[in-house]
Amino acid sequence: MMKHALIITTLSILLAAPTAVVSQSGGATEQAAVRALNFEQGDAQSLSKSRDDFTPQGWDDFMKTMQGFLDAKGAPTFSCKFVPEGASVRAKKDSGELVLKIPGTLTQTSGGSRTTYRLRVEVMETGDPPKIQHLEQVTCDKEHAANYCM
Repeated sequence: MMKHALIITTLSILLAAPTAVVSQSGGATEQAAVRALNFEQGDAQSLSKSRDDFTPQGWDDFMKTMQGFLDAKGAPTFSCKFVPEGASVRAKKDSGELVLKIPGTLTQTSGGSRTTYRLRVEVMETGDPPKIQHLEQVTCDKEHAANYCM
């Protein structure tokens, strides 16, 4: 159970840069992010199925977050399921970068242990068709969990 808490901590940031809402549509990018965060313990294919949704650097960065949580064959040592909850928001950070914020619930399972988090997934995309340049899970503190820290 502690191992799963560590991955969320590793994949999370506590504070996000200020943003302005641009639209409330996730489309293909939201579907790609959901694919990336839904995989099965012991099944390397279930993790790598979303590789084409990422830029090469984006995939490398995503896989760095999985270090320590893959077996010798590259299969995840836990199962992960992300379910979006409510509308996603496409926003513009003060830096000018566009980011898609997807609220939802993430459940990680390993053996008999199960941990569920309310969080948002932040996705930066690039290109046409869009590819994931960066995917990050932002956990909510207890005070903000009811609205998925949006």
